[in-house]
Amino acid sequence: MNPRFAKFSIGDLVRHRKYPFRGVVFDIDPEFANTEEWWQSIPEEVRPRKDQPFYHLYAENEETEYVAYVSEQNLLPDDSGEPARHPQVAEIFVRREDGKYRMKASRPN
Repeated sequence: MNPRFAKFSIGDLVRHRKYPFRGVVFDIDPEFANTEEWWQSIPEEVRPRKDQPFYHLYAENEETEYVAYVSEQNLLPDDSGEPARHPQVAEIFVRREDGKYRMKASRPN
């Protein structure tokens, strides 16, 4: 199998292709790395392939903020221009002028 390169990067603001939520990428798995039980819980007709990058998101919808695990095939760039409101985003990232996020510089111990 050929290695896949992730379409999105840490700090990118993305939205789900089908469901009304968006989030900031904070980690990337090159392939599916969750439990089989989690994968099987997704209805078969919308279950993503495992051989693609999966993204950990600080996610939000109209009602709440949470952490999501989403396949690359289900993500699109979020071009809304609206900043993320998830509280952990502000703890770890700084918003750049282009709307993307960069990780805060770590402080020496």
